[in-house]
Amino acid sequence: MEINKIYHGNCVERLKEQESFSVDLVYFDPPFFTQKSHSLVTRGEDKKYEFSDSWNSLNDYLNLIEACLKECKRILKNSGSVFLHCDKAASHHLRLVLDKVFGEKQFQSEIIWSYKRWSNSKKGLLNSHQNIYFYSKTEEFKFNKILTDYSATTNVDQILQDRVRTTSGKSIYKRDKDGEVVLGKAKKGVPLSDLWEIPYLNPKAKERVGYPTQKPVLLINQILKICSDEGDLVLDPFCGSGTTCVSAKHLGRNFIGIDVSIDAVHLAVKRIDEMIISESALLKNGKSDYIQKNEKELNILKSIDAVPVQRNSGIDGFLMENYRDKPVPVKIQSSIETISDCIEKLEKATKKKGYFLRIIIQTRPENGEDRLFKYNSDIKIIKSQELVIEEIKLGITEPNKS
Repeated sequence: MEINKIYHGNCVERLKEQESFSVDLVYFDPPFFTQKSHSLVTRGEDKKYEFSDSWNSLNDYLNLIEACLKECKRILKNSGSVFLHCDKAASHHLRLVLDKVFGEKQFQSEIIWSYKRWSNSKKGLLNSHQNIYFYSKTEEFKFNKILTDYSATTNVDQILQDRVRTTSGKSIYKRDKDGEVVLGKAKKGVPLSDLWEIPYLNPKAKERVGYPTQKPVLLINQILKICSDEGDLVLDPFCGSGTTCVSAKHLGRNFIGIDVSIDAVHLAVKRIDEMIISESALLKNGKSDYIQKNEKELNILKSIDAVPVQRNSGIDGFLMENYRDKPVPVKIQSSIETISDCIEKLEKATKKKGYFLRIIIQTRPENGEDRLFKYNSDIKIIKSQELVIEEIKLGITEPNKS
């Protein structure tokens, strides 16, 4: 098979065309055995992509995956690895198939891809992760160590100090002849774990193309970085919209994609030509970039049973209870704001939302400008010393008027 090309056809039959020991990494995201048909319309609503994930039996599904895995093992180099993406629907069955084809000893990791997606329609725990099984072909598999930042709770000063074990096996600080603690080698970070917090593609992401179950390029980038190098060949036998191939091209790898849907093949080719990849502010800047409330503000919101809102200058939170079936936004006065400033920001953030009650938490005495300001009838001013949930609830039926 030619490299850097997307092929149309049955993955098992197409894989038979590939030379043995020729591929460095296989990633695939097959149907999950959901027993449903999946469809999605593009942002411009000009194209609908769909595929069926309905099977006559679990055995039919597993037989296809096993046949695909056998071909993947054949074409992989001895230094190669396979990553199989799945979810709770059949993950326990797929793990056994992987053990059967590659061997239990070649299991390396179960990667948990964790993300935030909200739904209130399901009874039970919210689904917020998927599984990626990582198996190597042999013990001599390629692996590039990736280091990540220390957690905020890590005492870096302590981990920079060397340790030794006593005769009883206890770990203690190593000391020199003068009794001083010996400082160790420089620490560069923590090795990448098997829990990956990578955001799911949001509806407005630039790389979203309207293909069902599309995965973010950032997720595939991480897989390719740990088990392949520039110039290596990456293959995806269920390439769908072509995310793996986009990732491979972006990182300087060669690729081969296969899909049974001709629409998916055309879409993948288009994506490879356009090479649109979304950045993640969460990964780039860290969680701290999203958390802007200080401890005092969080305590105030907690005291009135309000849910904090980050990255919004006009709303700091929402009461957990609605008023007349509408949410109640809350704005906390900062040290540099007048009440009129608060009103203006709250008005701007809640314009045309139709809230029946809005609350401002006053944290410092009024000045002349504040006293002269004409408050809207649906805005209630609560002084900081009165910050108790009962006060809010009492005022929820009769907002103050000026």
